Amino acid sequence: MKLERVLPFARQLLEQAISPGDIAIDATLGNGHDTLFLARLVGDSGRVYGFDIQDDALLSTKTQLMQHELSDRVTLFHSGHENLSSSIPPIHYGKVTGAVFNLGYLPGGDKSIVTRPDTTISAIEQLLDMLAPEGIIVLVIYHGHPEGAVERDYLLRYVKQIDQARANVLQYQFLNQKNHPPFIVAIEKKNDLS
Repeated sequence: MKLERVLPFARQLLEQAISPGDIAIDATLGNGHDTLFLARLVGDSGRVYGFDIQDDALLSTKTQLMQHELSDRVTLFHSGHENLSSSIPPIHYGKVTGAVFNLGYLPGGDKSIVTRPDTTISAIEQLLDMLAPEGIIVLVIYHGHPEGAVERDYLLRYVKQIDQARANVLQYQFLNQKNHPPFIVAIEKKNDLS
């Protein structure tokens, strides 16, 4: 057996949750890699909604999608993820099967623009209401910078208090690596029947 690295494990979780025709969300577009990955998973009949506040992230994501001819599967919002519920059509509530956040700052971008715990927690709360049973939220937490460490602490306190009747919460990380390697928190919504 080989332990999966953090990013491949995040994708594995999303692959298990998202099928063709599903609704998925990229809550932090970044350079567009996750949006492209999600667009492939949802197929021709699915939809991905992507959010970012930075022009560079939107441009990079649009370029990726056009190069791979997947733009028709994705709706992008120049908006923070805290605006999920006012942006995603209500018809999709209860049908979102996967969402991903890469928290921190845009790789290669302005490091002073970072995700914040209050907006991230607000987005998670909204997503928990939108998720289908057994849908998953994957948080990739980059905490090697001061604001990232603050966000990490707030998020860990928040996810530990999510009612276990509502969702399962998993933390996946390597404990003996240097330089604050990213780690995952995955939140799986419970099946209403369980």
